[in-house]
Amino acid sequence: MIRLFHEVSQQCSRITTEYYSTSFSSAIRLLHKDLRAHIHNIYGFVRFADEIVDSFHDYNKHSLLEEFKQETYIAIKRELSLNPILHSFQLTVNKYEIKHELIAAFFSSMERDLERKIYDRPGYEEYIYGSAEVVGLMCLCIFCEGDKKKYEALNPFARSLGAAFQKVNFLRDFKNDYQQLERTYFPGCNASNFSDTDKFAIEADIQKDFDYAYKGIIHLPMKAKFGVYVAYRYYLSLFNKIKKMQPQRILTERIRIPDYGKIFILAKAGLRNHLNIL
Repeated sequence: MIRLFHEVSQQCSRITTEYYSTSFSSAIRLLHKDLRAHIHNIYGFVRFADEIVDSFHDYNKHSLLEEFKQETYIAIKRELSLNPILHSFQLTVNKYEIKHELIAAFFSSMERDLERKIYDRPGYEEYIYGSAEVVGLMCLCIFCEGDKKKYEALNPFARSLGAAFQKVNFLRDFKNDYQQLERTYFPGCNASNFSDTDKFAIEADIQKDFDYAYKGIIHLPMKAKFGVYVAYRYYLSLFNKIKKMQPQRILTERIRIPDYGKIFILAKAGLRNHLNIL
């Protein structure tokens, strides 16, 4: 009956992914069926930790995050948890031998969100690594399915893709982060006077990440390539939409890609995949 518990736990991670991110859910469905549950398991874990630091304002966030962290390590060591999100996560961590240092870096960034509101360049880069790049590396462990040589070769590209996604999220959520959470992630950026110069510098940095990441996407294993490419195209489209906006608009609205736009992205990506010109 333990198999049934495994399945129920992983369904919880899948439902979490679908409720919180329709875009990622759509991209995950394009991965090979062998990979989908494990990517859901990672997303569910990351999402729950993120909720603690971003949403539970009426509770002791420090205590909740510390409990969640300790329960995570116990689940991995015991290979069991009654928390279905953590149980599904440990299944993936133990199956693919995901390094604990990646998990530690992730929690370090989550802890920063409880304390730090403004970042200098070193702090920003450390935060990006722990909050996004390591998530890309966890997913890469799954995509490579134990091929350590392939993992090492694609490691820097996965980090760049994770960084690009996170930085686009920062621009998209600029209004909410600044006005509701009082955070400004971009170093040297005055959120109350966000200028064209600030925006152009941030965009140049993000574009560099996207360009480098693409070089790795085309070398991903076939089981993963199309799904990752669609996620890449979605975020690139969102980024290009943000680039066309004036800085002050970013402070007044949250930018998104409408559903018909996502359908167009998927159709175009499917055609390129069919013609083998990703």
